Amino acid sequence: MKWNRLAAAALLFFGLALVGTAGTGNAKKLVGVWEITKGKGAPPGATVEFTKDGKMKLHAKVGDKELNIGGTYKLDGNKLTTKLEFMGKSKEDTDTIKSLTDDRLVLEDSRGEVTELKRVTRKKKAE
Repeated sequence: MKWNRLAAAALLFFGLALVGTAGTGNAKKLVGVWEITKGKGAPPGATVEFTKDGKMKLHAKVGDKELNIGGTYKLDGNKLTTKLEFMGKSKEDTDTIKSLTDDRLVLEDSRGEVTELKRVTRKKKAE
């Protein structure tokens, strides 16, 4: 039961925390992998990946369990509607972006809670 509550909390957190922006440049900035660095309920090291085809993947480690959640997102102005599917349930939310740079994303949910993310840069393989 504890695992179900943690999974539900993570699903709710990610649903509320994920946002995007309009405009080709900003939409392109959103695509990639982001690590949550600050925010309520975020497991340390949790990441979200936005793909250019409107899909998203959430990954977090809760205790000794790996949590992977798939979903979709849609940009509309400074709003992003996310739809997550997990354990047979669907959760849809819309949030506002406060700041988006090449390496930092700041989000605000409908209750005014702020979440900060940093871009995860992939290390290049040595040749």
